[in-house]
Amino acid sequence: MLVKGKHYRTIWQNPGNLNSVFIIDQTKLPFSFSVKELKNFKDTAKAIERMQVRGAPLIGVTAAFGIYLAALEARSMKSDIKKTIRFISDASKILSQTRPTAVNLFWAIENSLNKIKTALTAGEAVSISLANAQKMAEDDVQVCEAMGMNGLELFKLLYREKKLKRLNILTHCNAGWLATVDYGTATSPIYKAFESGMDLHVWVEETRPRYQGGKLTAWELGEMRIPHTIITDNAGGYVMQKGLVDVVITGSDRTTLNGDVCNKIGTYKTALAAADNNIPFFAAVPVSSFDFNIKDGINEIDIEERNSNEITVTEGLQGKLIRKVKIFPEKSPVKNFGFDITPSRLVTGLITERGIIHPRKSEIKKLK
Repeated sequence: MLVKGKHYRTIWQNPGNLNSVFIIDQTKLPFSFSVKELKNFKDTAKAIERMQVRGAPLIGVTAAFGIYLAALEARSMKSDIKKTIRFISDASKILSQTRPTAVNLFWAIENSLNKIKTALTAGEAVSISLANAQKMAEDDVQVCEAMGMNGLELFKLLYREKKLKRLNILTHCNAGWLATVDYGTATSPIYKAFESGMDLHVWVEETRPRYQGGKLTAWELGEMRIPHTIITDNAGGYVMQKGLVDVVITGSDRTTLNGDVCNKIGTYKTALAAADNNIPFFAAVPVSSFDFNIKDGINEIDIEERNSNEITVTEGLQGKLIRKVKIFPEKSPVKNFGFDITPSRLVTGLITERGIIHPRKSEIKKLK
């Protein structure tokens, strides 16, 4: 997508030097556009853990490049294939501990390790892991485009059925191109609809405590010149009550076999408000974000608890400086749950690259 009129992806390599990987440091947005170089797998692990890259699809692709950087390190040690595989395996364990909730992380690591098993030399391990990471990145772009086109058909249907002059969409967190390699999951239909000439407007829930909606989604939409308005998370229900929302669309970090959607904390409340106001609620989910081994999202998904500082400390731009300030009592205990579960009964449909399906086991099993 575009940044100041120039096309970027969230992760890339310079053609003349494949010894490192570049990312957009998302912790600096929206106040500063900063590119960070990842030189080894530990850099990659830190980037995922510190949320310099985030979003389930992008985390998976970044982890695949982390495996590649680990293979490069092993080759530089002039290791034989057994030591190379052991080094990469140890690196994968560190990468897998960075974020516990996004299923794409584990899927990408397992996929990469399975491919490397066929290598006979350290050099082959490098070539295989690089080709695999690059393919994952390209596949992700194609998947997001396909979800965009499927979501566009849904938007056209809503537009016609409701005889709308403008389509009002509400979204939570950032399921945009910053959460993928390009286009995004939940935002891809928005971009495709806007490109088609559809008159639309996006309500952007701020998404506390890290404000990925207000900081990232709003920044994306602004760069693409798409009409949008930031609202507090608690205002989502109000704009629905006032008839100002036609459809809700979010992403998903993990979706169960029964159609339960695990997404950024606050998604469940948004889904409840949508159900109470008879507004369709869709989650855009690439097949790689389905966990076919889990049925009960509430009881089986490991919900990440992040540092309490994300809640007790906030940051903002003062003049040209980004400053952090404490906003709550020092001695008050804090729990910082990163995600929640939206039960399938509250989900109207799941937008995948293979089409839009109902959130039920019989349909989800066909994706396996």
